[in-house]
Amino acid sequence: MGVDCKTVWSNCLTVIREQVSPKIFKTWFAPIEAVQFQQNILTIQVQNMYVYECLEEHYVKILREAIRKVIGPGAQLEYLVMVEEENATRISSSPASPVPPGTVAITAPLKDPFERNNQRLVIDSQLHPSYTMESFIEGPCNRLAKSAGNEIAKNPGKTTFNPLLIYGHSGLGKTHLAQAIGLSVKQNFPEKVVLYVTTNLFQAQFTEAVRRNEINDFMRFYKLIDVLILDDIHELADKTGTQNTFFHIYNHLQQLGKQLIFTSDRSPAELSGIEERLLSRFRRGLPAEIKSPDFDTRMSIVRAKVRKDGVDFPEEVLRYICEYVDTNVREIEGAIITLLAQQTFNRKELTAENVKEILAKMVAKHLPELTVEHICRVVCDYFHVSPTLIQEKSRKREVVIVRQVAMYFAKDYTNASLTYIGNQLGRKDHTTVLYAYKVITDLIETDRTFRARMDELRGKITMGTWANHLER
Repeated sequence: MGVDCKTVWSNCLTVIREQVSPKIFKTWFAPIEAVQFQQNILTIQVQNMYVYECLEEHYVKILREAIRKVIGPGAQLEYLVMVEEENATRISSSPASPVPPGTVAITAPLKDPFERNNQRLVIDSQLHPSYTMESFIEGPCNRLAKSAGNEIAKNPGKTTFNPLLIYGHSGLGKTHLAQAIGLSVKQNFPEKVVLYVTTNLFQAQFTEAVRRNEINDFMRFYKLIDVLILDDIHELADKTGTQNTFFHIYNHLQQLGKQLIFTSDRSPAELSGIEERLLSRFRRGLPAEIKSPDFDTRMSIVRAKVRKDGVDFPEEVLRYICEYVDTNVREIEGAIITLLAQQTFNRKELTAENVKEILAKMVAKHLPELTVEHICRVVCDYFHVSPTLIQEKSRKREVVIVRQVAMYFAKDYTNASLTYIGNQLGRKDHTTVLYAYKVITDLIETDRTFRARMDELRGKITMGTWANHLER
């Protein structure tokens, strides 16, 4: 009497369980069912094409070892992929190929699981009505990005700017422009489904879909979007599961000529923790940088803002705002709101002198954003160590401690991911950064002399940036 398929697969699962974490086992392997075992060919049923693709891409080696160990070196595997409840597709290895196969042959046509009989969903676009093209002030710093946005609004998905990746530092108007494109598309093409979503929300939705075993519904929803705007795409870093799902959604939308718009705080070349297959697609369209606004653009922004709020600031006050606050649009708008409140509540006219006093207090509370590179320079200068040694994989004790200190402050003072920090400071991984942070934290708590030096260094890092800001 031959061994039944469920026993064979149960033995395979025992082998697989030893190779993966409990979470991975529960998510990807536990739901699989064995349906047939004949002539050393085991047929397993998976929930959908997405699961099949993930198994083939990420767990092919584990499957190969398990099947060979249980069945023998001549083992083969077939997948029965459930597309709809009443339809399945059998995917098998070629007879000469080991299991799992390097290539597969689909022996039955797939019904599109995302077909909805031409019915359209009514979806809230999540676009802010004030983020219009008209209210987005154009200048040399953002002209390329806005021009591309205007072209996309006229013909979404049909231009060479697909995807459009708008990148630049925080507070420069990336979200405003991305949403403005979406609003323009809605105005020009009311029938199109436009959706704005932050990457954090996308990640949370994905996690919940996995927990509820509703990945199909999650993907089906996003694959119905005509213009997808994903904000802060850099936050996909190191989230492998979410990247896998997004990769399939991306491919589906682009193949159907749908428009993709992303924002990021760094260029594609600087994105770390993102799979190369996604990066190559980001580079396929148009990466458009938004830079800090020049003086004339800042003046245009200030004039538009005060005109919208119905206030009248003296010209010298407007000029002083633009000379003093030169970091980003968000701080300029914050300065105007602060001055407007002062003028309204104190009931006295603003002058350059009292504006200077007010802005000095406001900017002092919001120092310019620190960078990993700046922190590395200050720390290396303090310890008299060349930054080149820190960026190399040196294991000398005097270099290691300086690198750990730089990692500690970079984690505390920047918004950079742990992967980015580690890559910039010795090409280390994120676990090394976490370990360094713990080491320095323990030393600060237990060594009074070391703590005093860290306090001194902390002052140099922050005050150095503040001094540079005032000089500008």
